[in-house]
Amino acid sequence: MWLVVAIVGALSVATTALPWHDAVDITRRIGPVLGFLAAVALLAHLADEAGLFEVIARQAVRLSGGSIRRLLLAVCALATVTTITLSLDTTAVLLTPVVLALAQAVDVPPRPFAYATVWLANGASLLLPISNLTNLLAARRLGSLGSAGFAARMLLPEIVAVAVIVAALFWLFRADLRGRHRRATPYVAPDRVLLWLAGVCCLAVAPASIAGVTPWQVATPAAAVLAAGCWMRGHRPDLRTALPWRILLLTEGLFLLVAALGRHGLDAVLRHLTGHGSLLVEAIGAVTGNLVNNLPSYVALERAVPTGHHRDLLALLLGTNAGPMLLVSGSLATMLWRQRCAARGVQVSALEFARYGALLVPPLLLLTYLALITGPA
Repeated sequence: MWLVVAIVGALSVATTALPWHDAVDITRRIGPVLGFLAAVALLAHLADEAGLFEVIARQAVRLSGGSIRRLLLAVCALATVTTITLSLDTTAVLLTPVVLALAQAVDVPPRPFAYATVWLANGASLLLPISNLTNLLAARRLGSLGSAGFAARMLLPEIVAVAVIVAALFWLFRADLRGRHRRATPYVAPDRVLLWLAGVCCLAVAPASIAGVTPWQVATPAAAVLAAGCWMRGHRPDLRTALPWRILLLTEGLFLLVAALGRHGLDAVLRHLTGHGSLLVEAIGAVTGNLVNNLPSYVALERAVPTGHHRDLLALLLGTNAGPMLLVSGSLATMLWRQRCAARGVQVSALEFARYGALLVPPLLLLTYLALITGPA
């Protein structure tokens, strides 16, 4: 998919379907976004190699006191924090295998924990611009809000989304949450100095972003410091495998393709569809996100939202972030999560995912929208 989109995006420029100067403007706009995406992926990869996620997951086991319900609640908290501070892809790609391995180690059914990571990767990615690529893209249009203003507007929807997802997990998987789990074997971090350095670097990203520092200007030095620490401590991580170059090419290609289609009639069609209120914008974002993936859905629909219509744009984020949990192709994070589950022996069929999603998504979208319109203007 990523290669096809990248080639088609390049062809749209080569054939002048999208003028060269428009392509340059688009690339300048998303350059900082792609820079952050690359830096935070590297940071999360290095933190994972330092054992940070494993240590925190083992701490969750200790705090659960043997209760499977409390363990799930601790994993939900961990997935939420990871999503907010290091983006949803970190939760889907790096936290999921750690959580599934932990579930196996303490002999609990893995499905509630698998769904906790994917649902919270998507649904808990509302709070900060750095939590989701779509948020970073929207932040460019919501410049007057700033990161703190964005967080203030999305705080109540974030709380509601997490509460709805946690309630759904406890209800849908209630039969798997009975009883107690066994103790996990102790885990020793390979290098305690690197472990603490990884924790400090990861914790620095979100507060600095809220304080107004451009996200890539926070994540890049944090990743550089942790990489330097690895080299100084004698570790030689393969940085090439950490860079999400497929996602970078996909994002660039999508922007070029959607801009070209917009110039040839797509923008007019979408403006007509979305011109009847923010609730409809959210619904269209969720439907198209499930059908064609949330990233192209957001990129196309963003162009249809008039400048200054902040509520419509935030509602679109609710739809494209929390909505695409009906089809496994709805978001890139979900597709990556499914691969990680399969690698750990947890097979999730498209039908099963859709069945659970059909119970979760409608109330999730409605309640988060109500939270958005009742929160600060």
